[in-house]
Amino acid sequence: MTRGTVPAGANAPASDLALPLRAFRALRTFVHVFAGIATTTFVFPFATPSRRRALTQRWSRKLLRVLHVDLRLQGAPPPAGGNLLIVANHVSWLDIFVLNALHPVRFVAKAELGRWPIAGSLIRGAGTLFVERTRRRDTHRVNRTVAEALARGDVVAVFPEGTTSDGAGLLPFKSSLLQPIIDAKGTVQPLALRYRDVTGARTAAAAYVGDDTFMASFWRVCGVRSLQVEAIALERIASGDQHRRSLARAAEAAIRAALL
Repeated sequence: MTRGTVPAGANAPASDLALPLRAFRALRTFVHVFAGIATTTFVFPFATPSRRRALTQRWSRKLLRVLHVDLRLQGAPPPAGGNLLIVANHVSWLDIFVLNALHPVRFVAKAELGRWPIAGSLIRGAGTLFVERTRRRDTHRVNRTVAEALARGDVVAVFPEGTTSDGAGLLPFKSSLLQPIIDAKGTVQPLALRYRDVTGARTAAAAYVGDDTFMASFWRVCGVRSLQVEAIALERIASGDQHRRSLARAAEAAIRAALL
């Protein structure tokens, strides 16, 4: 996950919770994360793919409850079948768990995430596909792996902006990670993510941008009384014989319009 810069006026809100409540929420989250690591280490190797997906979805939904994040879906949920590429805007590290709460997916992510302490073990265990973006040939390798996963019926998710933002706007989509869905002759599901506070106003509390460390961002989320995240499922796009650039532009335009 690469972080974007902080736009003017996007300062994060102060904590809503007293320190003891904030610390208790953080502790509950750590306990839940370690339970997830134990599951991916000791249960996943012996579980069927459908069982792993069910466990991932249940774990992600509970994480959102622990952090008091209210997930609200607009539009039809992603279909149960696979050969689907979910394309979403990228605001926060929470986005990963929001998408998995909606539908268990395999992510394409920068290799650095797999080297994170604690969380890296969880991300690796969930079947994330890592790419060394500084190595051009590695993108081709990952694209082949993703195309094979899609053809097997997996649902894969990407964040084509290549970085996070505060959620107020959208950066141009990079098209390279959309090539596998064309090769697999599958479908793209554009998904717009928008975070709001308890009043319904857009908030940057969940944003992971600028010089934020992961722990600083996590601590800020723990201090917010509650968050709402809107996941807006837009009309699916058949990849057909499209070029990846036209497919990226179509998905970007749909998400940009939904965020207005």
